[in-house]
Amino acid sequence: MLASFDTHLFWTALSSGPYWRGALTALELTVVSLATAVVLGFFVALGALSTRRRLRSLAWTYNWLFRATPTLLQLYFVWYALPQIWGVFAGHWFTPFIAAWFALSLNEAAYMSEIIRSGLISVDPGQELAGRALGMNRRQILRKVVVPQAVRIVIPPTGNEFITLLKLTSLASVISLHELLTAAQELSAATFQYPEPLLAALVYYLVIVSILMIVQSRLERRFTWTSRRRRRSRVQAPAVPGATWPPWGVPVAVRLALASTETPSSATLP
Repeated sequence: MLASFDTHLFWTALSSGPYWRGALTALELTVVSLATAVVLGFFVALGALSTRRRLRSLAWTYNWLFRATPTLLQLYFVWYALPQIWGVFAGHWFTPFIAAWFALSLNEAAYMSEIIRSGLISVDPGQELAGRALGMNRRQILRKVVVPQAVRIVIPPTGNEFITLLKLTSLASVISLHELLTAAQELSAATFQYPEPLLAALVYYLVIVSILMIVQSRLERRFTWTSRRRRRSRVQAPAVPGATWPPWGVPVAVRLALASTETPSSATLP
């Protein structure tokens, strides 16, 4: 079996232009699709958490539609059916890359909305009450109090979604997008050899995903470093009776307000 393996073809494919250009196309499609999905998913998550029934219904319908249908079917529909339904998509500007971006963004937004929603509801409701006590409006509380704390919860599953989306870009080969899998298929069709071209594509995916896993791990450590440092540090409790300590037990909004005021060290209790 190993005697029939053409190492020259394997190394040629591994270093060929179509392969690395296809890998760059897959990465570019992944980045723009996930960025779009995060924005769309954020608003869908807000709709799911809204007090208005109509917004909650729209958010539920969106998630149900795109999570209940296969991604490949959505790609086929966007590329083949959408131009016949809406003539504006029949123009030359509607390339396979744009169609793949459109379909993958809408599909991924349904999953990102659930990730973002779980991050938002994981923040203690007392944080919002503390923000209101400080005079913040709803938008300020969301931007300055809730979202910064939800980011730490959202990062790990978002990294996993990024890796999954990178692998889903291979489905775009069915709509003639020249990405990594397309390059492997073309080389296989030209040489009638399948192990070498496919293994070369496999190596590309392994390298890219390994790098992304390292980046994800570093991001997770970056956003959890402060809390770990606080847990490990030994702090002396203040001499004020009834004070809450350690300070991270206090809502973030209250800590921000307390940090802006200075108490003289020579002050004595009544």
